[in-house]
Amino acid sequence: MKKYDDNIPLLKNRVETHAFIRNISKHRLPDGTLDVEGNLKLWNDGMQGFVKTPLWEKTPGWREDTHLQGEPYLVFVPGNSGSPTILIAHGGGFSWRTGCEGPNVAWYFHQAGYNTAILSYRLLPYDRYASMADMQRAIRLLRARKEEFGIGEKIVVMGFSAGGMICGNCATHFDNGSQTAPDLVQQMSSRPDACVIGYGAMSEVSFPQPFMMEQPEHSLFGDTPKDKFYLATEKNVRPDSPPFFIWQTLSDDGRHGLCLAKALQDAGVPYELHIFEGGVHGLGLADGENDLNANVPHIAEWGKLCTGWLDLHNLGGEHEKQ
Repeated sequence: MKKYDDNIPLLKNRVETHAFIRNISKHRLPDGTLDVEGNLKLWNDGMQGFVKTPLWEKTPGWREDTHLQGEPYLVFVPGNSGSPTILIAHGGGFSWRTGCEGPNVAWYFHQAGYNTAILSYRLLPYDRYASMADMQRAIRLLRARKEEFGIGEKIVVMGFSAGGMICGNCATHFDNGSQTAPDLVQQMSSRPDACVIGYGAMSEVSFPQPFMMEQPEHSLFGDTPKDKFYLATEKNVRPDSPPFFIWQTLSDDGRHGLCLAKALQDAGVPYELHIFEGGVHGLGLADGENDLNANVPHIAEWGKLCTGWLDLHNLGGEHEKQ
């Protein structure tokens, strides 16, 4: 674990100097298109100096023309010995990386005692299945190399917006690993022990056009009815899915959370649901450290609510309870 200790003060510095924050006024180019290149450069610059752990020896289907986003990796930040590890997936509509939903959240939960791991997953032009595969691989990798990281078996997935969608997928599509696989990582289970979703659009099946958005040029929810159903978290909840903590705002359409909560209730899966009045999409910690410069104390309570909920499931940050 010592090799990762330097990630702690570096993360603290990058968060305190707002290295990953880019005001929403700078999100678009003069022609109105998203400044994806500028966003990825900001992320890449902010990630310089961290000890990174590649997810794959050879990333499946890797394309050299996507070098700016880089091959998928995680940044592990040690917490209290034996505490669960929170694997954090940023948002960004599968187009770019929203730092306030990655490093900033990792620092918050590190201070609460957790081991944290910031996931940098594949974006467009890769499809959502590739993003899912990266998170599943990260879960397996953390378990396969737990002695190196100095962690236990317990993995909590936590994501925001697009990252929340991936978390929901990985909490409903998982396996116990292949014991005959030559790769030790693939022998590990991909089932998370808990799933935390911040304002994720769960589905285009139950609610077409999430967030009242215009039809995108690419589909974030699948190109065929079969894909759309597979990627709709609420349609794939299983009785052995892990417990869920779901939070969102009314502006995200509360029915997404309500619909998923019903599916979890029907399957007998524990969950906690918070739909906050006020606020908008993309708040992160809602503490002012976000691209919206939005400080919403009422919604910022979600972090404390979440740690309390994790305690209920013996997933506290101080230690892994028996």
